[in-house]
Amino acid sequence: MNLDELNKIALGMVTPGKGILAADESSGTIKKRFDSIGVESTEDTRRDYREMLFRTETAMREHISGVILFDETIRQNAKDGTPLVKLIQDAGAIPGIKVDMGAKPLAGAPGETVTEGLDGLRERLAEYHALGARFAKWRAVIDIDGAEIPSGYCIAANAHALARYAALCQEANIVPIVEPEVLMDGDHDIDRCYDVTEFTLKSLFDELYAQDVALEGTILKPNMVIAGKKCPVQASVGEVAEKTVKCFRAAVPAALPGIVFLSGGQSDQEATAHLNAMNAEYKDQMPWALSFSYGRALQAAPLKAWGGKAENIPAAQGAFAHRARMNGLAQLGEWSDGLEAA
Repeated sequence: MNLDELNKIALGMVTPGKGILAADESSGTIKKRFDSIGVESTEDTRRDYREMLFRTETAMREHISGVILFDETIRQNAKDGTPLVKLIQDAGAIPGIKVDMGAKPLAGAPGETVTEGLDGLRERLAEYHALGARFAKWRAVIDIDGAEIPSGYCIAANAHALARYAALCQEANIVPIVEPEVLMDGDHDIDRCYDVTEFTLKSLFDELYAQDVALEGTILKPNMVIAGKKCPVQASVGEVAEKTVKCFRAAVPAALPGIVFLSGGQSDQEATAHLNAMNAEYKDQMPWALSFSYGRALQAAPLKAWGGKAENIPAAQGAFAHRARMNGLAQLGEWSDGLEAA
């Protein structure tokens, strides 16, 4: 492990004014996205869509620090034969790779899951490094359902797996993104989310410490502290920012270079507004950079504008560039509602 190199990559992933494009949708997930716009999901259409994003020069050069890829995508070439990884590198961004195999039912814990994919991971990481990946991502899913879910068992199992994955990444000179996502699907209020998120993060960092993972070469990708979508009382932007920063200051060590939030089902503008509020109000209180690692919050608008038609590529790239710019400004704490129409 070359910690100096890992730290350099991690800091590059949270470059001021930039964030990460999560383009690592599985074949099943991207099929659902394509179904929504009436486009058949084939190897070629998936490539064409992602190539369109990676060739959006203003977005990629000015506001995207890295791109998380799916296994299929990291092996694909653009229409002209250029590897998609090279398009990302040429834009000055860092290629990354999703390596987990998804959340599966957790034995002995009905309604809860644990993420699988550790078997053979050492060998896969070596191959991905050779293909150009310099960071990886592993997502754990923590649901909230009443007083009994999540269980301590579920949180412990996922934290342990995240730490094993992170240690293997660093051994391969790949920066691990550890993603413990507390879902916002339920009817829980923001205080319940706070408690579960804090417990999850503290459990995770205990495991990372126990497995000798160097935090200086690690990035955290968490949920924001936010009420469930079915909760009748939705917190304001200011409250989400305040409670998220408070929670992270209590649970996340200062040695970590940065935190890149997932959007987690928020609308495009909600995800941008919440990130902006944190950076605008609390930047001087935080030892780590706060940025974004968004999928839908960056891609929903360009996907709709594209619609699978070549003649729509300029409009779709314009939509992607706009969302990337808005989130780049939010990373600096310089976004406002008025800029959305600009």
